[in-house]
Amino acid sequence: MTMFILNVLEQHATSTPDALAIAFEENEWTYRELYRNAQKIAGYLQQQGYQKGDIVAQFMLNSDLFMAVYYGVQLAGLTIMPVNTKLAPPEVEYIFSHSEAKLLFLDEKIEQTIANSTHSFTEKINVAKIREILKADTNEIHPVALVPNDTAVVMYTSGTTGKPKGVQLSHRNVYETAEIWSESMKMTNKDRMYICTPLFHCAGSHVFAVPTMYRGGSIIIEEAFSPERTLKKLVNTKATIFFGVPAMYTLLLNIPELQSTNFESLRLFVYGASPMPYELVKRLKETFPEVKVQNCYGQTENSPAASSLTDQDALTKIGSVGRPLPRTEIKLVDAFGEEVPLGEVGEICVKGPQVMKGYLRNPEETSRTIQGGWLYSGDLGRFDEEGFLYIVDRKKDLIIRGGENIYPIEVEEVLYRIPQVLEAAVVGIPHEVYGEVPKAFVVVKGEQTMSAEEVLTYCRTQLAKYKVPMEVEFLKELPRNASGKVLKHTLRPKTSEIA
Repeated sequence: MTMFILNVLEQHATSTPDALAIAFEENEWTYRELYRNAQKIAGYLQQQGYQKGDIVAQFMLNSDLFMAVYYGVQLAGLTIMPVNTKLAPPEVEYIFSHSEAKLLFLDEKIEQTIANSTHSFTEKINVAKIREILKADTNEIHPVALVPNDTAVVMYTSGTTGKPKGVQLSHRNVYETAEIWSESMKMTNKDRMYICTPLFHCAGSHVFAVPTMYRGGSIIIEEAFSPERTLKKLVNTKATIFFGVPAMYTLLLNIPELQSTNFESLRLFVYGASPMPYELVKRLKETFPEVKVQNCYGQTENSPAASSLTDQDALTKIGSVGRPLPRTEIKLVDAFGEEVPLGEVGEICVKGPQVMKGYLRNPEETSRTIQGGWLYSGDLGRFDEEGFLYIVDRKKDLIIRGGENIYPIEVEEVLYRIPQVLEAAVVGIPHEVYGEVPKAFVVVKGEQTMSAEEVLTYCRTQLAKYKVPMEVEFLKELPRNASGKVLKHTLRPKTSEIA
């Protein structure tokens, strides 16, 4: 049995060569063209002498070229590493350095972020160069002996220690995840998946793009979400499936033109990253009675694929992330690793063929996270009597801003670099569009003073825009318990707690 998406792509290029694979702006590629372009990327990389296992960084916006590079790097026997383009220069520099990436594919439109990078790449290939490679004759590819457990993709995810961790996903992980999600969403080769969330995110690539192509369907790529533009393109491209975080659905539903728009092709709305309130789900189903609604839950460490709440339970199981996905086991354990009784809260552990190989160059964290084949997620949840899973607390103090993960310690470490700051704490507070946003509580040293704007100005130079606190509040001291631990729950508004 095949365990490689690359083989599936080749099969489509042979059996349905003229079927639409990718549409981006005015460009359309058939499966034959996509595979040929991936071959050209792969041939070029092999000619340059890159070897199996070399890590190739990809700092690119959504586009057809993104997918050509994604597949081409793997076809050459190398490991692709998509990097979050919203990160600040110091964050990206750490990822380049820690991964020891050999080569960089970059988009000129965002190259300022990495203009001052000191990481020594063998080569940097921009979009103009990519287009040159694709215009050339097909480069000869030398067969590479790959096994299913070879690392196909590395994706860095923020860690509770403040340093990102490189999640290693094998070829088998990617293949199995494509099979799992395509089965869960009942995808066929007739589906046209509309993607406007970042492809550098595991969800954009492994929950939506790759599973759609696994079935031989088409992906419609938009560089970024824009309510009015996205609404028009959903209709014009005859999209059948749309994915968005709850904030995106809120914005779409508030567009006046929505009521007079014909969405006859749409069959499925998928959401994830944060819970969707009952009223929003209800409004979606009332506005689009023919379109089903489905939630997806997972994390980069499981490709991401753990559970899903499907349409028939969308309104009766609000707050749930559904039941385990096909070929996936989920258990809840206490602090001693023992399973908790039904209805009680425990740490969510996931087992299945989609669970990562481990963290890149971080064996200690890998051994803590994967035990006996089970991935310890750090999320706390409970099962109801019908087997539906509910998240009752987020991994550590994770803040999810419009689908983007923010670990408070990342922001706190930046705040502590400000000379006037004595101590700081960051928590999530509710936001009507983004779900929640970070708020900083700051204690200044002695008699020193500073303004909230000074704090924010510094943060903007060190952090991705979405991680910069929305608010800053100054305190005389942070609330702590007897052991000195900051009591963050006393800083959070009661309305921000998750039921």
